[in-house]
Amino acid sequence: MDKKVVELRNEERTHCEIWTRVMGYCRPVSSFNKGKQSEYKDRKYFKEHCDCDCVKLSKVA
Repeated sequence: MDKKVVELRNEERTHCEIWTRVMGYCRPVSSFNKGKQSEYKDRKYFKEHCDCDCVKLSKVA
């Protein structure tokens, strides 16, 4: 099956604003100062592995 490639001009694109949770509430990244924007770019994302009984029990029930 052939995949179509869609190309858009800049005028056709929609601005996408990115929000993130900071200190318990959400804010747009665009409102951060340069230092906070740099910290945001340096963030490491991870998925924590949980091996506790509470997860195992909730799956059984």
